[in-house]
Amino acid sequence: MRLFLSFLALLSLCPLQSQNLYLTSPRDDHPVAHAFVQDTLTKAYRWTDSNGVVSLDGFSQNAIFSIRALGYELIVMSRSELKERNYQVALQPDDTQLDQVIVSATKWRQPKDKSPLKVVRINAEDVSLLNPQTAADLLGNSGVVFVQKSQQGGGSPMIRGFATNRLIYTVDGVRMNTAIFRGGNLHNVISLDALSLQSAEVLLGPDAVIYGSDAIGGVMSFETLGAKFSTDQDWVVKGAAMSRLSSANFERTAHAHLQAGAKKWALTTSFTRTNFGDLRQGTNGPEDFLRPFYVTQVNGQDLIRPNPNPNRQVPSGYNQSNLMQKVFFKPNNRWDFSLAHHLSQTSAFSRYDRQLRTSEGLPQFGQWDYGPQKWVMNQFTAHHNKSRGLFSEMTLCLALQNFEESRISRHFNDPVQENRQERVNAYSANMDFRKTLSDKSSLFYGLEWVLNHVDSKGLEKNIMTGVSSPGPSRYPQADWLSYAAYISLQYQWNKRLMTQAGLRYNGIGLKAEFDTSFYPLPFETTSLNTEALTGSFGLVYQPSSSWNLRTNLGTAFRAPNVDDIGKVFDSEPGSVVVPNPDLKPEYAISWDLGVAHMINKRVKLDFSGYFTHLNNAMIRRDYTLNGATEITYDGALSRVQAIQNAAQAQVYGFHTGLEVKLPSGFGLTSDLNWQKGTEEMDDGVKSPARHTAPWFGATRLSFKAQKLLIQGYTQYSGGFSHDELALEERSKTEIYALDANGKTFSPAWHTLNLKAQYNLATNFELIAGIENITDQRYRTYSSGISAAGRNLIIALRAQI
Repeated sequence: MRLFLSFLALLSLCPLQSQNLYLTSPRDDHPVAHAFVQDTLTKAYRWTDSNGVVSLDGFSQNAIFSIRALGYELIVMSRSELKERNYQVALQPDDTQLDQVIVSATKWRQPKDKSPLKVVRINAEDVSLLNPQTAADLLGNSGVVFVQKSQQGGGSPMIRGFATNRLIYTVDGVRMNTAIFRGGNLHNVISLDALSLQSAEVLLGPDAVIYGSDAIGGVMSFETLGAKFSTDQDWVVKGAAMSRLSSANFERTAHAHLQAGAKKWALTTSFTRTNFGDLRQGTNGPEDFLRPFYVTQVNGQDLIRPNPNPNRQVPSGYNQSNLMQKVFFKPNNRWDFSLAHHLSQTSAFSRYDRQLRTSEGLPQFGQWDYGPQKWVMNQFTAHHNKSRGLFSEMTLCLALQNFEESRISRHFNDPVQENRQERVNAYSANMDFRKTLSDKSSLFYGLEWVLNHVDSKGLEKNIMTGVSSPGPSRYPQADWLSYAAYISLQYQWNKRLMTQAGLRYNGIGLKAEFDTSFYPLPFETTSLNTEALTGSFGLVYQPSSSWNLRTNLGTAFRAPNVDDIGKVFDSEPGSVVVPNPDLKPEYAISWDLGVAHMINKRVKLDFSGYFTHLNNAMIRRDYTLNGATEITYDGALSRVQAIQNAAQAQVYGFHTGLEVKLPSGFGLTSDLNWQKGTEEMDDGVKSPARHTAPWFGATRLSFKAQKLLIQGYTQYSGGFSHDELALEERSKTEIYALDANGKTFSPAWHTLNLKAQYNLATNFELIAGIENITDQRYRTYSSGISAAGRNLIIALRAQI
């Protein structure tokens, strides 16, 4: 540590003289971060920092600068023109552009029109207006992500027919996926605080070259609040506080964040506390979704109570706290350092769909809860830029994450409570480099190392006597290791044509120790070592400034993890699942085709089509152990099975987008997604893919004035008949509606919504809205809990 501090002190004694350019927004005089500043002659470029500042040092004195940013008109100015404005430029708003979005598809910011993959960006202004209760709700409002919920404290995204461990989550560049991400639905995304986000990006399709294992269906990249440095020696302080109430679940949220910065040091703090009551569903919809009763415990006995309001989904309430603290140090224009601490913790919350299950006319469970979900991340990041050498920019990111989750279940009127607790310590190190080779080509390359240590425990407690004893764990004790190197080349052949090609090598290792005290398994340890090689080739063609055509052919993979190996605990009399040391990664090959067209700078049309084939999918099949097809397990002769690379799946579909800039401050946007998929089951039968959602979308009409922003929008989704449901979904009568023949189906649905934001004064904003105005009772496909009924939202935000 002493050596590190001495290094920072040495850097701080080496200030560099440079001319800075300051970019601001005329709407509120706020800085424009991540603006793209390029010399049109040499093609050299840089990005503004979080203060809207970029150094012009190193650019030619005769440079002609092209300046563009998300939501602003392109401007072109010479250095002399900038000097006349004292190097301070206010960008003019423009909400409809082909190249409006700056994305991180390569982990480095670049114009959207340079990416061969479809990327959707959600910025802070969207978060402010839509006021989502959780990060899952934020994704669901994007128009391109379908979100499933098993309980109110959840949200499992689906993208292009894939979900859970076939999608990637990153926070400030750190991989959030762990070795126990499963094939079933996940709710880890709610650990993120939507109110502390600076932006979020959804990359549609595979990007395994950059992100590695699990990046089959897409990538969700979240960027939290950054630094606010001062442009002189004085400290600058920015911040906001917000209080929000919602009627459908009696939500009470308090949030505050503060950003303070001097010229070299900056601090950012954010805190959010939320309380959710039981969620009320709508009154217009299938009666199958009503909650006529709930279970309560009195003197150690489970009792069935009538629900006085069947639209109140009991029990579903919970609370959550999020804390973020960051420290930044910028000794000069070449180096940036940051330390970050994230903490998220929920209360225990009920898995609502399991509360609905019945057996012989009685509830199956007296209790089924997720224990408190906790996520902690400590992160160190160093960024360096230079004009010569092996790289133009370098980022080093070191992170330690701690995940805690548990399951607490008890059958109806059974005194024995089963507790399963998992802890994962996730260590990661990433080094990413960008090198400008010439005015036509850029090279991106990097190294990644990830280690997950899984600690799983089981406990059985008699709630009548209070006596606890060890019980079976959900997973073995295990270590999962991934190490990788990647390289990607972007080449601009001419003004119209750009190509990008990349390659990644990934090694994967796993060691696990099984506790045979509760399961008479014929083994105690297993290990796995495998590797994956993936690549991609993309092309972007722009015949004119109003057309953008893109295509990408890429492979992706999912490495075996502890959840796959840990499925030995699915063993039961008649069959026993053993580890398979020859298990290999799943492979996907995907082809994307997209076109975007701008009409008179007012209408933007966007279309993306795709086809993905998944091969070697991991699935349970018959196996042999030491040459035997059957062994004695739990006193019975049992068939030997193992997770094997034996299945296939395919998904195809399209997304269409529309943006219209109407007169007098009005604007219209619309997104529509359609997908279809099939997958192979354990017995070899073909089934509709479980995570392929029905068609869905959103249409929004907005009005923007000087102090007022109003948006009316509708969200909608098609449904599935019984025969269109995945085979494993058809028997889940507790979560689906029933048709006239008593068969399960997923009904179509739509909602009408209205949101408004008004500046009461310079530093005060009122945000209000009504969601689900017509009070529809509906469940998104595969969900075990209904969405909110008519919901009145009101929030007050103060800013400094």
